[in-house]
Amino acid sequence: MAISATERHMLAVQLAQHLQQLLARHMEGTRTPVVSAYWPIKGELDLRPLMTELYNAGTEIALQVVETRAAPLVFRRWTPATRMVRGDWNIPVPPADAPEQTPDILLAPCVGWSADGYRLGYGGGYFDRTLASLNSAPIVIGIGLLQSRIATIHPQPHDIRLDMIMTEQGVANT
Repeated sequence: MAISATERHMLAVQLAQHLQQLLARHMEGTRTPVVSAYWPIKGELDLRPLMTELYNAGTEIALQVVETRAAPLVFRRWTPATRMVRGDWNIPVPPADAPEQTPDILLAPCVGWSADGYRLGYGGGYFDRTLASLNSAPIVIGIGLLQSRIATIHPQPHDIRLDMIMTEQGVANT
């Protein structure tokens, strides 16, 4: 079901409010956390206002960057003042001289998601490769709309289950 840009914006605001509350609970009393966010493409929910709020509150933000196709993602430091450059698929990314960071929490956009905690993305396999390659596993939160829930993704052996799915109504039952 198609939704208007205005409705998508409102849903992103609702989801961001729930996500901000969840992140505050997870990050309370810890060292400065690194949250890996994403620059939205196509119909992905736009969390850039939340990225700025989190940064202003002292959270370090890293954006997911494709440096080599079919390889794990790299996480580069982002601030609201970062001069973005065009990366793979013309997606804006921090420049190559932005420091690499290791995320404590990773936000993964979901085109679709299943009740058993798997996500459907755009088919590149980047998130699964990346998660499998990290030395310490971050908390992985899928970001998707409630209406994007599907019966099953038919996960493959290489697919990695998300820790939770955040929707405009809060954490989904997975």
